[in-house]
Amino acid sequence: MKIKVLLVDDHAIVIEGLKAVLDGHEEIDICGEANNGEEALSILQGRNDINVVVLDINMPVMDGLTCAKRIKTSYPEIKIIILTMYAQKSFIEEMLKIGIDGSLLKSNTGKELKEAILRVSSGKSYYDLIQTFNENKNQITQYKLGDREIEVIKLLAEGLTSQQIAEKLFISENTVKTHRKNILRKTELHNTSQLVQFALNNALI
Repeated sequence: MKIKVLLVDDHAIVIEGLKAVLDGHEEIDICGEANNGEEALSILQGRNDINVVVLDINMPVMDGLTCAKRIKTSYPEIKIIILTMYAQKSFIEEMLKIGIDGSLLKSNTGKELKEAILRVSSGKSYYDLIQTFNENKNQITQYKLGDREIEVIKLLAEGLTSQQIAEKLFISENTVKTHRKNILRKTELHNTSQLVQFALNNALI
């Protein structure tokens, strides 16, 4: 019996890349695609044959970790593999708390993804690359975030508005909005809630 896999990523080109990686593998059947966590949960509600969900960690509408929590609550038998660009141990710690079965860096989704799917389907975990993950400081450096941008992330994570941040830092509100725009571009995140998760995962708050 083939392993039924649901692919979840907000970028069509990534979905196509994952399909190309898994195409032709006799033990794996890609049985669905979703663009975000909400779509994934909707698909799962209408089916009972999906064995593995491969989730991007950063997506609009509903991110991968939130989706994973809901899947594990409602469908504990389904195995979850998270794909992430973030090479850091704090993500692994959060994933283990949720009960996620495996994780791969997006740069390692060739042969490793097939191996990960086969392994989690057999009841084992796939975190073999954890030893290659960088610590938080290196991760922040990777995004080339300036000190002021990091300061803005921290304040956003505390729930402050752009106007409140401007007053606190003695800068204009437009400057804060420019910082927010640049931060989202550099981190490839979509909204403030994802920035909060980013701050948590990077020990900024």
